[in-house]
Amino acid sequence: MTNAEFILQHRTEDVRKLALRKMPEGLDAPFCLQQIEGWQLARKKIPQWAATDGLLYPVRLSMEQCSSQQTALYKRSVVERLLQGSTDRMADLTGGFGIDFSYIAPLFRESVYIEQQEQLCQIARHNFTRLGLTHARILNARSEEALKDIGNTSLIYADPARRDSAGRKVVLLQDCQPDVVALQDELTAHARVVILKLSPMLDIQQALRQLHHVREVHVVSADGECKELLLVLHRKEEPLRYHCVNITDPVQEIIVEEGTFRPVICQQEGTYLYEPNASILKAGVQDALCNIYKVQKLHPFSHLFTSDHLIGDFPGRRFRVLARSDFSRRGLGELLAGIRQANITVRNFPATVQELRKKLKLSDGGGVYLFATTMQDESHTLLKCEKC
Repeated sequence: MTNAEFILQHRTEDVRKLALRKMPEGLDAPFCLQQIEGWQLARKKIPQWAATDGLLYPVRLSMEQCSSQQTALYKRSVVERLLQGSTDRMADLTGGFGIDFSYIAPLFRESVYIEQQEQLCQIARHNFTRLGLTHARILNARSEEALKDIGNTSLIYADPARRDSAGRKVVLLQDCQPDVVALQDELTAHARVVILKLSPMLDIQQALRQLHHVREVHVVSADGECKELLLVLHRKEEPLRYHCVNITDPVQEIIVEEGTFRPVICQQEGTYLYEPNASILKAGVQDALCNIYKVQKLHPFSHLFTSDHLIGDFPGRRFRVLARSDFSRRGLGELLAGIRQANITVRNFPATVQELRKKLKLSDGGGVYLFATTMQDESHTLLKCEKC
């Protein structure tokens, strides 16, 4: 039995159990297990790749760090909008497993994949052929060295490595490789547009202080969690815009221009309560929702919104307010009568969810949603809600 036959025959099995079994003679067992595990991860993360037979998969860390098909397609749409057909050449300075490259490269006449790890370059040569990326040029080099030789391009894309030499995660821009803070002037000199994929944990305002020519900030979320932070750099003078993206079907995107974040504070909550999605909260542009959706905030720092009429397309969770209470024993007793479990959220409130759950003697779950927050008059309030 060949490696390929074994992989195809066993690729849906539990890799951990498979590793304990005796393998047929002549097989490269570590290679086979790596390919099976890689295909299983790809089937969920990049199904279009998993549907292509004969691809090679790298070690698990590279698979975990690579983009998903959903986020790669979003980046492709950003490139199409920014360049509007002016797509002569592009360079990916940090090729990695090549997911983003494979979705962006077909837009260009010439595409250069740059990666300092020779093993990943070998995998890319193999995979790109099977994926039909025949115009891709693969360069095994450090980003800083390759940048000097690539000439002028329509696009430079980079996803700096967020681990140090010991394999520990890093978040600060200057600790990533390559150091895009040091290279930023060279990057924007070589390309009409530069797109940087950065850690979703990065402090956006700190990054904006370190990087010049940032024209767009994209915060991309899926399943209620921030997945990627993209910064678009170019030298054309334009106001900074925040793109808050929630990958659903269809993709939901809110675009907010810097300087338009003006909150409107309510005197009392209305019939409906809203909690913005993760992208909006990460971008810090939630106050702009007051103008876009005609809602009001409960408090300048609570980041909860309200209205008397349901805003069906509000970008986040939507609730109907059933009742409210202060934190007196009598008020809580009336509000929570008959309730044994609830979903609890705290916003601008001096206690954690765990502390509040213990105080209220409630288990997690059920159809009741409790929001502990601070109102405009600085009073602490508990709102009982149901999902809309």
